[in-house]
Amino acid sequence: MPVKTLNVNEDILSANDMLAENLKARFDNSRVFVMNLMSSPGAGKTSLILRIIEALSGKVKIVVIEGDIASDVDAQKVGRTKVDVVQINTKGACHLDANMILSATQSLGLDGKQLLIIENVGNLVCPAEFKLGEDVKVMILSIPEGHDKPLKYPLMFTESNALVLNKIDLLPYTDFDMQELSKTVLAMNPSVKIFPVSAKTGEGIAELAAWLSGQIAGK
Repeated sequence: MPVKTLNVNEDILSANDMLAENLKARFDNSRVFVMNLMSSPGAGKTSLILRIIEALSGKVKIVVIEGDIASDVDAQKVGRTKVDVVQINTKGACHLDANMILSATQSLGLDGKQLLIIENVGNLVCPAEFKLGEDVKVMILSIPEGHDKPLKYPLMFTESNALVLNKIDLLPYTDFDMQELSKTVLAMNPSVKIFPVSAKTGEGIAELAAWLSGQIAGK
């Protein structure tokens, strides 16, 4: 009897992409700019979000969707800024998908909002494959992770519109090669914007916030 092979991954991605397109149309209609923020665990996603909220306070109305396998620790941190936030717990899934974002936005008011930040699950593989209706994908690479990560996880770097190099305050204590990193990433993705920052000290945040403000205004 012939064996039938089903490409389950392709079917899942196709269904997700269709829903993501519907989400994108909804976000466009509401004029909400959507940023999908991705990184490995501990690279500084939540710390960067808090810095962005601080930098754009009083200028841009922000809402946040937090994605984690478990707990609401990061959502509580964001909530203390008085920004509206919804927590998604994936219960083991290594990424957010469009259906999760749809569910979250149904309980999150978008009227009058200008920026939706989606903090994806900490992972350098799966999140890059799943569209969420975003305008831009932004990934964070922290200095302690090393400048060789683009060679090990190329999809994340080629899919991202902007790369945030976080924890540059630690550069003197590492062998991280900024020039080599930029050369590698730009060879993979010539249009990517690279922002060296320190979420701890605030260095570089103004430049990132200015770029983000321009993106929001353009929408």
